[in-house]
Amino acid sequence: MTGPLHRHYRGKMLYLTDGIGEMGREFFSVTVQPNGERTLRAQCEMDDDRLLRDVVLTVDAEWRPKDAFMRLTVDGQLLGTSWFNFTTRTAHCEGLTSREGRVSQRFELDEDIESFGTHALHGDAWVVARLRRHAGPMERFALATFTNSTQANGASGPTLIRLGEGYSRIHDLGEKTLSVPAGQFATRHIRIDVPGVDDFEVWAGGEDCLPVQLRSKNLRQTYVLVDVQGEWR
Repeated sequence: MTGPLHRHYRGKMLYLTDGIGEMGREFFSVTVQPNGERTLRAQCEMDDDRLLRDVVLTVDAEWRPKDAFMRLTVDGQLLGTSWFNFTTRTAHCEGLTSREGRVSQRFELDEDIESFGTHALHGDAWVVARLRRHAGPMERFALATFTNSTQANGASGPTLIRLGEGYSRIHDLGEKTLSVPAGQFATRHIRIDVPGVDDFEVWAGGEDCLPVQLRSKNLRQTYVLVDVQGEWR
């Protein structure tokens, strides 16, 4: 009898608000297939906004999105639930939201889709993985070709929103060794400027781009890795 072909790791992050302390948390689990395809499952809890976000996101070996599912509740009431599907140059969403009602969207692009922002912190750290494969001026690299929400806390939709060139500007701040409650990690540090939305910093560790630490200037929150277990690299 043989074991699973995939490898798996899981962990937890805390959302720390300036001057207050813990105001949320994210539990994540990732499976990585032999072909490089990986699936993130994240449960995001925001106590201050009374928001619960469930995310399942799969990317290919090049860290490009393949499909995703998202469910949002606020104060225990459904905000929306949606399914997303991506090919190289098409994006599709089917959903039901409290504001928009029944949603059916399809986009055909003339360029390859880079990524999909789900507002799960682990997914934000995966931006670093896409940067490692990006050729050309980094300032022209989009934060995500698509996202589910342009609000800083992701509390809308979830629908499919295309982000154009110039929506965000990314600054590579180099390598840094960081100590957090989960341990010491060698990280890649970037800053993502999104005018009118947020200035967001990411410290991602290792081959898997673990979300070691993140910082939202607009929300006045720091997000730190407090636990990681399994076969992460």
